[in-house]
Amino acid sequence: MRTSTLSPRLHRAWLVAGVSMLTLVAAAGFGATPGVLVTPLQEEFGWSRSTISLAISVNLLLYGLTAPFAAALMERFGIRRVLVCALGLIVVGSGLTVFMTASWQLVLLWGVLVGLGTGAMALGFVATITGRWFVRHRGLVTGVLTSGGAAGRLVFLPVLATLAVGSGWRSASWTVTIAALAVIPLVVVFLRDRPSDVGLVPYGATGDEPAEPVQHPAAGRALATLAAAARTKPFWLLAVGFAICGMSTNGLIQIHLIPAAHDHGMAEPVAASLLALAGVLDVVGTIASGWLTDRVPAPLLLGLYYALRGGSLLLLPSLLAAEPHPSLLIFIVFYGLDWVATVPPTIALCRTHFGTAGPIVFGWVFASHQIGAAIAATAAGLVRDGLGSYTLAFTGAGLLCFLAAAASIRIPNRPAADPATGPVTAPATGPATGPATGPATDDDQGERTGQFGEGTDDHDRRVATGSGA
Repeated sequence: MRTSTLSPRLHRAWLVAGVSMLTLVAAAGFGATPGVLVTPLQEEFGWSRSTISLAISVNLLLYGLTAPFAAALMERFGIRRVLVCALGLIVVGSGLTVFMTASWQLVLLWGVLVGLGTGAMALGFVATITGRWFVRHRGLVTGVLTSGGAAGRLVFLPVLATLAVGSGWRSASWTVTIAALAVIPLVVVFLRDRPSDVGLVPYGATGDEPAEPVQHPAAGRALATLAAAARTKPFWLLAVGFAICGMSTNGLIQIHLIPAAHDHGMAEPVAASLLALAGVLDVVGTIASGWLTDRVPAPLLLGLYYALRGGSLLLLPSLLAAEPHPSLLIFIVFYGLDWVATVPPTIALCRTHFGTAGPIVFGWVFASHQIGAAIAATAAGLVRDGLGSYTLAFTGAGLLCFLAAAASIRIPNRPAADPATGPVTAPATGPATGPATGPATDDDQGERTGQFGEGTDDHDRRVATGSGA
C-alpha cells in the first residue's frame, strides 16, 4: 500500500471528505425546511403548530434512532450503499410531500421516510468517515464535516423561505428533492468505503493503528455496543448533555425560531436570513471547535459551550422584534458560533472511552440528541398553542443547558484504568508530553484517543466488563 506521506498527490481522503461534505449539505436542505414551512402549512391546511410539530418530532426521533444502526450498516454493507439508499428515501419522502392532503401523510412522508433517510446520514456518518480515512487532522475534519449541516442551512434557508412566500411551499419541497437526487451520482462515482479500497492507508497513518474490528450483523452490533456502553458513566453523561443539546438546537431554534419571530411581526424571509446567518457562523464555530478539540480537553470545551448557550437562550425572549436590531444580531452571532460546536469534542470523547466502537456509541449518543430534539419540537408547539408565546420554551431550554454543562465537565478526559490491565497507555510512538488532561496536537490526535492505544480484542473485552474503555 502507498502511504499518505509518500504520495506527492493530494490524498484521496480529501476527495472523500469533499463528497461527504456535499452529501451533508444536501441532506441539511430538508433539515432547513420545517422552520420555513410551519406557517405556510398552518395557513393552507389549518393544522395547529402542535400538529405540524408532531411530524417534525417523528422526523427528529427517527433521525436519531436510525443513526447507530446506520453506523453499523456502514460497517456491514459499506458507506456508499447506505448513503444511496438514504438519499433515495429523502427524494421519495420530500417529493411525495407536495401531494399530501392530510396531516397523517405529513407524519408518514416528512416524519418517517425523510427521518430514516437523514438519520442514515447523521453525525455517525461523520464519525465513520473521519475514523476510517483520517488520523492526522481528524478533529479538524470532523469539525468541517459537522459544519455541513450549517452550510446546508446557509444555502437553503433563504432560498426556501423566498420560494415558500413567493411560489408556495411545494416549490420549496421540490428544491430539496432535486438537491438530494443530484448528490447520488457523486456518491456512487467518488466515494469509497475504505482507503484500502484504492490502495491507500488513512491520511497521516503510521502503520501502528489497530485493525478494524471483525464485522458483525448490523443490528446485533449496534445493540451489543449500546448494552456495553450503557454500563459506563461517561456514556450517560454524554447522553444527558447531548439530549439537552438537541432540545436547545434542532428541536427548538431550528424549528421554532422563524415562527417565533413571525409572531413578533418579522417577515419569514427576514427571519430565515437570520437563521442562515447563524448557519454561516456555525461553520466557523464548528471548524474552530474541531481545531480546539485537537488541543484542549474535550470536557472543558463542552461545559463552556453549553453554559454560553444557556445564557444566550435566557435572553432571547426579550430580543425578538418585528425588525432585526443590534442585540438580536449579537444573539445570532453568539448562538451561531456555538450551535454545533459541541459535536467535535463529543465525538472525540466517544473515541477516547470506547475505542473502535466509538462511531456506533456516538450514534447512540446522537440518538439521545434527537430524542431531546423531538421532545422539544412538540413541547414548544404545545407551549405556543397554550400560552400564545414561546417564552417558557426558550427559558426552560436555557436552564437545561446549565445542567448539560455540569454533566459535561464531569466526563473524564482520559479513560479510566482497567483493574485487570492497568491504565490505558498511548501507542509506542513516543512518550507522553504532558498531563492526562493536557492539550494534544494534530500529530498525536491518535494518541489522545483511546482507539489508537489498544487492540480491538482488548478494547472489546474492556467495554464488555463495563470499564468504559
